[in-house]
Amino acid sequence: MKYTGPKAKRCRRQGANIFGADKYDKILQRKPYGPGKGPKTRATRPSEYCKQLKEKQKARDMYGLSERQFRILYAEATKKEGQTGETFKQLLERRLDNVIYRAGLALTRMQARQFVNHGHFQVNGVRVSVPSYRVRPGEVIILRERNKRSPVYGTILDAHEKYMPPKWLKVDSGAMKVEVVSLPLPDDAEQAIDVRQVVEFYSRT
Repeated sequence: MKYTGPKAKRCRRQGANIFGADKYDKILQRKPYGPGKGPKTRATRPSEYCKQLKEKQKARDMYGLSERQFRILYAEATKKEGQTGETFKQLLERRLDNVIYRAGLALTRMQARQFVNHGHFQVNGVRVSVPSYRVRPGEVIILRERNKRSPVYGTILDAHEKYMPPKWLKVDSGAMKVEVVSLPLPDDAEQAIDVRQVVEFYSRT
């Protein structure tokens, strides 16, 4: 197994599987330290700012957003009622590409984004090709009939045979249909991210 690819390096640098594919979990198990470092290398203690920056970068990479997209979404979260961190996580989770991934209809968020970009899915009967589309409770997302013939989805369903989607999504894998039954709760969001660190990072700027 190779450990030198750019995506593998980013996962090792962040110390997390930011892309979602199983192979990066295996890489992190074999090399649980940053690129260019040996397992016995003594690392310097990072500053609070460094830890906050790293967590922000990890969250941004995990959801596949640009810095501008990430900052705009955070700014929106600060203007809403409630705790900024929880609101921010909810906005990230409600992106259509993330919903496709969370529903188990894609192996990674990157793959889900490609599916949405190519117009594979309809929301309430309307084709949507914008990954940042924000889903709402009551909406139904379904794979278009012409795309159900693609062998890629059979492979995905086989890989996700025992996958359990979050409770805020009702998934009918046979029909390739997802119903948004509620807004995601804080515990439904990506648990690998310490959103408090992200909030503290942006509070500095």
